Amino acid sequence: MDYIKVSFELEPLLPAREILYAELGEMPFESFEETEKGLEAYIPAPDFKEDMLEELIIKTLPNQQVNISKENIAQQNWNAVWESNFEEIVVNENCVIRAPFHHPAKVKYDIVISPQMSFGTGHHETTFLIANELFHLDLKNKSLLDMGCGTGVLAIIAHKLGANPIEAIDIEEWAYENTKDNNKLNNIDDMVVLHGDAELLKGKSFDIILANINRNILLNDMATYTGSLNKGGTILFSGFYETDIPSIKESAEKNGLTFVKYEVKNNWTMAKFQK
Repeated sequence: MDYIKVSFELEPLLPAREILYAELGEMPFESFEETEKGLEAYIPAPDFKEDMLEELIIKTLPNQQVNISKENIAQQNWNAVWESNFEEIVVNENCVIRAPFHHPAKVKYDIVISPQMSFGTGHHETTFLIANELFHLDLKNKSLLDMGCGTGVLAIIAHKLGANPIEAIDIEEWAYENTKDNNKLNNIDDMVVLHGDAELLKGKSFDIILANINRNILLNDMATYTGSLNKGGTILFSGFYETDIPSIKESAEKNGLTFVKYEVKNNWTMAKFQK
């Protein structure tokens, strides 16, 4: 499938970027990258309509200076787009996330990720925040869910830290396939990888849940996530901005969770709750 990359240059930058990110998340855009001047968003070419952006800007940013440019990205070039920007990520002194074409890292946890078309290599702040927090949790023999797994990188790190059993779920078929491929790259053969959404959680429960998606999906599926968390369990939410903390916190607490803390990196946020 071909994609269209839409680049937005915003003046002033904030809070316009936060607003734009939230609104695009309601549309068929599938991944996002922040830039110094604004935001880049990727959408499957068949889902793109020329008038959708004009209507969006008029509706949400009527007094904002916005420059928009578009670029067609053929499917065969998508991997090259990722790989051209894929540098090793140092999570901490014990963990490095790298691509297969990098030299092995001399650390305890050398995580190999081939991103293909999936979101979540560790470069994005939300993935990094959860990855780092995993090292502060007791995961040994804890059941764990990685919801919206993308590349599967968080589930793979959790596996290396002793979590078991693990389920990784994503609504996108390529993410599902990518996670299975990345498990092979990291010599993992006992992770359950599923293609679907929160409906797959019915009748299941976990000690740890990771949900790195976006604000709107988190709020919509909050009851399902909290209902699938064991008493005394921990859930890490990410995929939203610091300004979204009040709404995430309110929804989580209404569903029986206790707020523990949140961490911020470049305005992106990870929130920790317990049940």
